[in-house]
Amino acid sequence: MLGDQLSDGLSALRGLDASVDVVLMAEVRDEATYVKHHKQKIALVFAAMRKFAAGLEGRGVKVRYVRIDDPANTGSIAGELGRVLAGHPFAGVVMTECGEWRLAEALAAFAKSTKIPVDIREDDRFICSLPRFNRWAADKKTLTMEFFYREMRRETGLLMDGKDPVGGQWNFDKDNRSGLARGVVPPRRMRIAPDAVTRHAMEDVERLFGDHFGDLGDFGWPTDVEEAEAVLSAFLADVLPSFGDWQDAMAAGQPWMWHGMVSTSLNLGLLDPLDVCRRAEAAYRAGRAPLNAVEGFIRQILGWREFVRGIYWSKMPEYGARNALDADRSLPWFYWSGETDMACVADAVRSSRDHAYAHHIQRLMVTGNLAMLLGVHPDAVDDWYMVVYADAFEWVEMPNTRGMATFADGGIMGTKPYAASGAYINRMSNYCAGCRYDVKLKTGEGACPFNRLYWGFLERNRARLAGNPRLAMPYRTLDGWDAARRQAVVTEAEACRTALGAVTPA
Repeated sequence: MLGDQLSDGLSALRGLDASVDVVLMAEVRDEATYVKHHKQKIALVFAAMRKFAAGLEGRGVKVRYVRIDDPANTGSIAGELGRVLAGHPFAGVVMTECGEWRLAEALAAFAKSTKIPVDIREDDRFICSLPRFNRWAADKKTLTMEFFYREMRRETGLLMDGKDPVGGQWNFDKDNRSGLARGVVPPRRMRIAPDAVTRHAMEDVERLFGDHFGDLGDFGWPTDVEEAEAVLSAFLADVLPSFGDWQDAMAAGQPWMWHGMVSTSLNLGLLDPLDVCRRAEAAYRAGRAPLNAVEGFIRQILGWREFVRGIYWSKMPEYGARNALDADRSLPWFYWSGETDMACVADAVRSSRDHAYAHHIQRLMVTGNLAMLLGVHPDAVDDWYMVVYADAFEWVEMPNTRGMATFADGGIMGTKPYAASGAYINRMSNYCAGCRYDVKLKTGEGACPFNRLYWGFLERNRARLAGNPRLAMPYRTLDGWDAARRQAVVTEAEACRTALGAVTPA
């Protein structure tokens, strides 16, 4: 069992005979360091694994649990499989397919190398199986999440009145785009105080991975089913009613806003995605939450989460090498240090460092948008997102980063680049009021860098993007300018890219 497979209903556990079978769980250095994951992410996974193993043992299951500091630890999942099999008369290995291409390849190679049978079972904890996604995608020239989402609504019956969507429309996104109104204060959120098991995991991480990004001081993630259920219940009761209105809003010093804070629990297997969606729907049916909030929340799980997994597995490994805009710049150091006068970026990086979290608009429209406008190479952006977030596993991270945030996939995930100037951030947040840069200025060192970069990005990528119908309006604007003015915005953007440290590697 892997660290993101902590579900009692896991396919690998079906048919387990506690009298003879052994469950192998291993904390290994390869999985903690293929990127230098945030300290909170490693502690979260280790603590959750240790608790799950203890639960199995409490039910009489034999567990071979390998700690990260075991002197005999080989450092890899395949290595630990080989070690437990050596000299023991096991009849075979049963595992559930893993969620990342890199590890799937390593385990497939192990299966070919061993003499005993290896049964790799489907991970059916998702709402849409991979064969089902591939059938849906097979006859389509373009894959649109909205149409996939409608198909999943019909199949699950979520928010349906017979054959029709509840409320007469599928998507209430237009009702969920409010910037934070003056005087509106985000709700207090439930955080989980680390228990003894979690504290011990945190100590191990600080001792063994002390040079990794992030702080452990504000660790508050659920590490078992009971804690995950508590966080979900608190969200459904106290936060979901206003989630729709404010889900895209941002505010300085407010990392959680109205978001669910259940992504880590979903991705580790502590919560079941269909159950979470049904409980949100029940809140609507009972009159405890409005339709726009519940539909928006369900769409993030039933729509985006399932869609990105399907994209990842149907397009890898080629997807991981895509760079449709030929981005080649380095990632500026402030993505790690937070030392920048851009108030929105500094806040998002601080949140990532302190909490291993930033919500989806901060990820997409602040750090992701900026990386795309700067022309940062998508490999560097992928690595950064994988490092800094506790809920980042490659199947969900890569399509959101290489697809949505940077348009490196050329339009597989989204129909246009999510490029925006400072006006969007000003509309959706209170960052600009306290920023050294002026969001109303378009050019010059005192202007908002998003403004300085935006038009230059479009002009630099004209050959690739001008034919996109969703970008027709800004390109009409550019086409109304003379050649000298268009060159000026490119020059302005180049000066900004250099000043912010996005340079072409030597």
